[in-house]
Amino acid sequence: MYRDEKTATAEVAEDDGPHAADAETAPVPGLGHLLVSLQLTDSAFPSGFYTLSHGLEGFVQQGAVDHDSLAPLLHDILRHGVGPADATALALAHRAAAADDWDAVSATDRRLYATKLGRETRQAATRTGRQLLDLAAEVFGAPGVAHYHRLVTERRAPGTQAVAAGVVYAATGVPVRQAVAADLFAFCASFAGAALRLRLTDHRLAQCLLRQAAPVIEETTRAAVDRGLDDLGATTFAVDVMSARHERAPARLFAS
Repeated sequence: MYRDEKTATAEVAEDDGPHAADAETAPVPGLGHLLVSLQLTDSAFPSGFYTLSHGLEGFVQQGAVDHDSLAPLLHDILRHGVGPADATALALAHRAAAADDWDAVSATDRRLYATKLGRETRQAATRTGRQLLDLAAEVFGAPGVAHYHRLVTERRAPGTQAVAAGVVYAATGVPVRQAVAADLFAFCASFAGAALRLRLTDHRLAQCLLRQAAPVIEETTRAAVDRGLDDLGATTFAVDVMSARHERAPARLFAS
């Protein structure tokens, strides 16, 4: 019969002294935050990122990207798109949620939503954001997540993905810098997955793509945590154009 390993370990540890069991089962400081980040960035976490190409499919449809230009495109999107917009919003929402300033969280949410010019990008941001809030409220059981989920459900805030992530990371105690970096990595992993499905890369080279993005993620994180609300907004006009064309394409593999 299967026995709980923790119970069995404790029984063995009792033979070694009164403090041995405590030493075996004591939590590692800070590991909980890492585990939350790993869970939220895992491709198996059903937030809807798998359905998005983040504009990449539009570039493919127009013949505007190939294997050699894939990494430069990702780096530019990080530096000029996701970083100044979504990552900045995440940092602002994280700080506001940690301070229980829900008006500031909502203001950041509305500002980010307004900066997304295309219908496709707005729908993708809110669909994944609402899914994240709904699932995180059940998974983590944090009051802050449940509270903001209610605000979004009542349509008092748009519920964009980046702001939702900021709320979840704050509620689970993940530091803001780690939260921003983790979400940027999740974006890059989703982008690499889309590139794989669009046959721009293979599995091995997709991992190289992620590794090459690491210094850009660090750079983008540093910039994002230093911005204020007035500086929130992307300047990736080519991505906006490709997204607008993509939403009218006769056949699409991805929702964005």
